[in-house]
Amino acid sequence: MASHATTSASTARPTVRELPPSAKLVVKTLEYEGSLTQAELVESTRLPGRTVRYALRKLEAEDLITARISFADARQRIYSLATDDP
Repeated sequence: MASHATTSASTARPTVRELPPSAKLVVKTLEYEGSLTQAELVESTRLPGRTVRYALRKLEAEDLITARISFADARQRIYSLATDDP
């Protein structure tokens, strides 16, 4: 019974390894470069904007990244890796 609890806990949140390649690249880019806007991610990763948007949606759905409104331009969101710290 204990193994069932472990299995369900580990399948509750997929790891980065299970995500599409574009999402993995976005995670690595945020890891190395810190917080970035979508436009900066497009430039850094050289992925099409549509692909970056898809990756960001997948990562947000899995709570692997956070987004906040930019103070410099309220139309932009700044993305960063989510932390497990409270």
